[in-house]
This record gives sequence, C-alpha cells and structure tokens, in this order.
Amino acid sequence: MQYSGSSLLRSIIDSKPRLLIVVSAIIIIMLSIPVILPHINHPSMIYHIILHIASLIVAIFLTSISFLAYNRTGSTRIFFMTLGFLSLVIVELMYLFNATEDIRDIALPLVHIELPHIILLAMLTLFGIGILKVSK
Repeated sequence: MQYSGSSLLRSIIDSKPRLLIVVSAIIIIMLSIPVILPHINHPSMIYHIILHIASLIVAIFLTSISFLAYNRTGSTRIFFMTLGFLSLVIVELMYLFNATEDIRDIALPLVHIELPHIILLAMLTLFGIGILKVSK
C-alpha cells in the first residue's frame, strides 16, 4: 500500500497503535546516542534510564492523543487534560536527565522543594480541573 505524504500522516494519526510505534521509534532514535549509549555498560543505571524513557514515550503518546482529541472537539476539559499530560512530559524529561546525571536536582531556593514535584502538583491540578470542569 502506497501513501502520499498527507495520507501517510493521516493513517498514523488515525491509528493509535501506529502512533505509539512512531512516537516510540522517534524517542528511541533521538535518545539512543546521547542518553543510552554512554551508560550502556552500567546495568543498574541503564535499567533506570530505560524506565524513564518508557515513561517519556507513554507521556508523549498520551499528550499526542489528548491533543488530537482537543483538536477534534475543542473541549476545555480535554485541553486541561492535554496540559496535564504535557507537564508529565516535562517532568519525565527532567527525571531522565537527572538519572543520567546530565542535570542536578532543581530546587526552589527558599523552600527547598524540587521543581519536578511542583510540576507534578500542577499536573494533578490540571487533571482535576479537566475532570471536575462542568460542560455546558
């Protein structure tokens, strides 16, 4: 089966399994050389990194699905859910680069609260707003 550029994109977007495969392939290809390869000989570290990469793939996939749903419906509930998943992507990126020791823990100076915890709280708040928002 031969696709033109836009019909290939449409076939990927319309099929969740295909979209998951494409997202997974893109993330693995983008992160394999700078993130995975330097730590390939450290078994305990590589498992931790793979865990965060898998979490990142799921977060990006869910963000993509919710963004497509928002484009279809225009619902503010789905918009808040999309923002919640997007904040999960940001947190997973921070945790991944922290696991590879590319960045240190980022904490707010006066209260000594790590930034990922604040973003996770924002994510839960966005999910709560998305679920509790009354549709008119």
